Amino acid sequence: MTELKHRHLMNMTLSVDFSGMMVIGQTPAGLRRIAPVTGGSFSGERLTGTVLPGADWVINRPDGVMEIDVRLPLETDDGAMIYLNYQGRFLATPETMARMAKGALLEPEDYSLAVTATFETGAEQYLWLNNVVAAGTGEQTADGPVYSFFEIG
Repeated sequence: MTELKHRHLMNMTLSVDFSGMMVIGQTPAGLRRIAPVTGGSFSGERLTGTVLPGADWVINRPDGVMEIDVRLPLETDDGAMIYLNYQGRFLATPETMARMAKGALLEPEDYSLAVTATFETGAEQYLWLNNVVAAGTGEQTADGPVYSFFEIG
C-alpha cells in the first residue's frame, strides 16, 4: 500500500462567541446550535491572512458525538477572498462531553477533533485551492478551536 501523501496547508485560530450561541433546540438529528465565529487568523507557507465572521452549525447527536459544520470567509494578506467550508466531529466520552458543556477546558488527549475541508475562490493566485482536498485536526481553547489543515494527495 502507498502512504497517504500530505502537505501542511495552514494553521488556523478561531475566536468563537460562545455567549452568543443560538440554540435552535432538539431536532430529529439532535441538539442544534449555531456558534458565531467572530474572527481569527490563518497562516501557512502558501496561505496567510484573516478569518472574517462566520459560524459553526453544531449538532449534538443522541449518541453523544458533536458534529460541526463551519462556513467561513477568509481574506488573505494580499486581499484575496476565499470561502472555507469544513465538516467533522468532536468525539469524547460522555463524561468529557458533560465537562465541556459546563465550560471546562479539556486536555487534547481527552477528545478527538477531526475535519475535512474544501475551499472556493475566484482569485487568480489561489485558484489551486479550488481543487484541494484537505483534512485537519483541532484543539479546544478558551476562545475557540485551533486547527492544523493538511492538503491530501
